[in-house]
Amino acid sequence: MDTQTAFLRSLGVEVFESGHRRWPDAVKAQAVAETLEPGAMVNAVAERYGVKPNQLSAWRCLAKQGKLVLPAAEPPDESTAFAPLVVCDPEP
Repeated sequence: MDTQTAFLRSLGVEVFESGHRRWPDAVKAQAVAETLEPGAMVNAVAERYGVKPNQLSAWRCLAKQGKLVLPAAEPPDESTAFAPLVVCDPEP
């Protein structure tokens, strides 16, 4: 078993002897989410997952149409800053 197949199986992708694959929606969504990261390229993500770029683009279209739900984005590493809120009675 090559490393690509082992990687895909670890994600839950069914890989058949014929070479066909059955992709769970969660894995498709994860791949699409990776393409939306700043600086990411569809070709690089497609190569990592072992699919053609046009297949990954088709999954992106499904996500745009709402047929593929993407995972929630990771919160930024920066801490959130809050501004104080002061409530005053209106002046007469």
